[in-house]
Amino acid sequence: MNNTKVLEFIRKYTMLIALILVVIFFEVSTQGKLLLPINVSNLIAQNAYVFVLATGMLLAILTGGNIDLSVGSVVCFVGAVGAVILQMLRKSDNPIMADDSFVPVLIVVLLVLVLGLLVGSFQAFWIAYVRVPPFIVTLAGMLLFRGLSNVVLDGQNVQVANDIFGIVFGGGAKCYVPDVTVPFGMFTSGTLSVICLAVSVIAAVIYAALTFRGRMSKIKKGYAVNSLVSDVLKTGAIVVVIIALGFLLACHKGIPTVLIWVLIVILAYGYLTSKTTVGRYFYAVGGNEKATKLSGINTNKIYFIAYANLGFLAGLAGLLTMGRMMSATPQAGDNYEMDAIGSCFIGGASAYGGVGTVPGVIIGATLMGVINMGMSLMSVDQNWQKVVKGVVLLIAVIFDVVSKKQKD
Repeated sequence: MNNTKVLEFIRKYTMLIALILVVIFFEVSTQGKLLLPINVSNLIAQNAYVFVLATGMLLAILTGGNIDLSVGSVVCFVGAVGAVILQMLRKSDNPIMADDSFVPVLIVVLLVLVLGLLVGSFQAFWIAYVRVPPFIVTLAGMLLFRGLSNVVLDGQNVQVANDIFGIVFGGGAKCYVPDVTVPFGMFTSGTLSVICLAVSVIAAVIYAALTFRGRMSKIKKGYAVNSLVSDVLKTGAIVVVIIALGFLLACHKGIPTVLIWVLIVILAYGYLTSKTTVGRYFYAVGGNEKATKLSGINTNKIYFIAYANLGFLAGLAGLLTMGRMMSATPQAGDNYEMDAIGSCFIGGASAYGGVGTVPGVIIGATLMGVINMGMSLMSVDQNWQKVVKGVVLLIAVIFDVVSKKQKD
């Protein structure tokens, strides 16, 4: 491998290499605590909202480097409304609204998701059809919905007292998929979740099969493909990561329910952005909006979809936040928008738009989560944690800008 190929490899997988190095650094610095099964499970639970919001933020960024500053406030607002409605249903005399009933949970989930979509559509209208700059609309939304959240909650915390909601959206000790366990003394839990481990192995096999099936399809169609050695090494590495993650989760109660929601979002939006016509439109708008419009694509509609979708995902993130804390608070969602935006840019999304992938965003979100947890385990002051995250984000954007100038 010559120097040119080495440099190309490093440039292509910069953030993945950075993630590996950061994991190694914190694993050594914390004396092996970072990758303990309980911490890996907590990492997923604590950062589920980041994965969800960052995936939606990617679509907005693809349209031209645009961002949404309001998602944290929207998460707080829809969560506040959901918690208040759930509390009202609980106080009713109807037995089907009891704490162990699924009916109030279904009502609240539908309400929160629809409310999030309506909020996103409201902001999307001004951005897409009136052409008010996204920064201004979402800055106004950040203030508006944060204020409405305090009005709804009356400045108080509202508890979410429904066992089903906690299980489905990740609150409490029961928020894991039911599993079959066997004795296993390697870690402190003393058991190994068999179904969790089996699912990870099956997922790894399916991923490998789909990868090489896609490779064969490209070869038959005459498309250029990477070398066989490169694809085998890349696929093998990902397979090892999937199985290792499954093993660590299996050593601590199994699959967290929030992971299912995260996987649904990742798979759905990964397919949308890479395999559908609408998904390619986001890249086209970010690459050259005028040319895209002249080709017959309704660019206003693409902007509308991007921001309405962000509202919908903010609704889901609101449910996950409520479930994790089992309450709605006026402070919920603080700085969520910064975590989502940072994850996108760190994961390779371009500040100019038209460039970025869902897998890249996941790497960026994971890197942010690892940094947060690693520094927390090292008892680093919260202010210094913000400094480190700010530096990481700045470096990622500088790398993007410099790379673009070199290509030009």
